[in-house]
Amino acid sequence: MATALVTGIITMMFNWTMLHYVGEDGVAAVTIIMYVLMFASSLYTGYSYGVAPMISFYYGEKNRDKLKKLISISMKVILFISVLTIAASFMLTRPLVSVFASPDNPVYDLAVAGNRICSVALLFIGFNIFASGMFTALSNGAVSAVLAFSRSFVFMLITMLVLPAVLGVNGIWLATPVAEMMALVLSAVMFLKYRKRYRY
Repeated sequence: MATALVTGIITMMFNWTMLHYVGEDGVAAVTIIMYVLMFASSLYTGYSYGVAPMISFYYGEKNRDKLKKLISISMKVILFISVLTIAASFMLTRPLVSVFASPDNPVYDLAVAGNRICSVALLFIGFNIFASGMFTALSNGAVSAVLAFSRSFVFMLITMLVLPAVLGVNGIWLATPVAEMMALVLSAVMFLKYRKRYRY
């Protein structure tokens, strides 16, 4: 329920902000970019869900060596996927956007420019999703909830209110990468804070 509510609120904010700065073409462009980001995010979510039972098992078994190794491997996998998806997004921006809008449509140029800026978020999204999933697997729902809520709502709300007011349309495109970068800092803090407790 919380996830659906937060997603709805942030989507409305994106739409309202785009309507204010660009108009209906902006709303269409945001929708296209959200599809691209959701597709990439599903890779990270799928991996995190898949590896979570193993993290829980090793933690419950008190097998710290395997837990540490699994999380280390997971970080490398997430990094590999991040580099791969951002490279693919940059190289395939025009073909991806052309699936939804023709090149002679004003939405096309707007979405191409926006996608290239928003794609930077792909460097951070995977680590944030994995961090939240990892703490859930380690039976620390409170930290997981803080990470997920801060990433999807608090930081997005801050960037959506501040950046467009300062940078205009580019601020809207930068909102997601900056919010994800802020979330990554919080994830790193939590990761280091609880490292001794869980010995990963």
